Amino acid sequence: MTDGPIDALSGALQQRIARDIQNQIEAGVLRDGEVMPSTRVLAERAGASVFTVNEAMKALAEMGLVENQSRSRRIVRSAHLTPKTIEAAPRALLIGGYAGCGKTELGRILTRLTGWMIIDKDTITRPVVEVALEALGAESSDRESETYLSKIRPREYEALMSTAHENTACGAGAVVTAPFLREFNDASWLARQQAQFVDDGLPMSVVWVTCDADTMLTYVRRRGAARDAHKLANWDTYMKGVDLKFRPVVDHHVIDNSTSAEPLKDQAERLIATLAEVSAK
Repeated sequence: MTDGPIDALSGALQQRIARDIQNQIEAGVLRDGEVMPSTRVLAERAGASVFTVNEAMKALAEMGLVENQSRSRRIVRSAHLTPKTIEAAPRALLIGGYAGCGKTELGRILTRLTGWMIIDKDTITRPVVEVALEALGAESSDRESETYLSKIRPREYEALMSTAHENTACGAGAVVTAPFLREFNDASWLARQQAQFVDDGLPMSVVWVTCDADTMLTYVRRRGAARDAHKLANWDTYMKGVDLKFRPVVDHHVIDNSTSAEPLKDQAERLIATLAEVSAK
């Protein structure tokens, strides 16, 4: 990551909060002119002090991403960031990573840059999955139980990939975001998907998003999603099952969303350029 306001922040948590908000703005989650939550609310979500959040906000203000209108009112300023669509031949991008790594933000940034379809697993399947879990006697937020893993998860990914192929068969580029933990460790599954995308007329690329454990926790806390309740309540146990060194078993691209890495948008632009070079060969 190049030197800048975020790098100058004195605390690691300040840097993580600032980077998280920067990612949200560049991904279009937080939009130009939107009033941000209060400092106290942001602090509670991040598990940080008001001082820490204020320092992060000062750095974002220096970057022109936030306008501090008063001590309690801040406005997102992102009109100058509106990306111009990059001309890129459509393809299928499968983007995986652990919870809180930033894969959805990366997917949104790539979609804003290319105009391809974004197909996010949670967006497509979460409401149905939560009802199904409750109907089967499990907690709606539990994605670690045998009930979820054996009965629901296979159908969830089937629906996700069917949606992706429906788009690519029409010639539309697809940015598909999901953990893909089992799938990226299964060369046969990846080969089948690649063959089907080729039949659809598009190439497939695999992207793995990685970040450090503290950044993951900051992101998961901030988004406050119901699906994360079980993870947060059992975070130490959950992290024992997280392999930060995991990588897909096939050729892939790595995006580092750790606080010390380049901004996601810069890495996304470079990824598109790399994919364009591959397509040109």
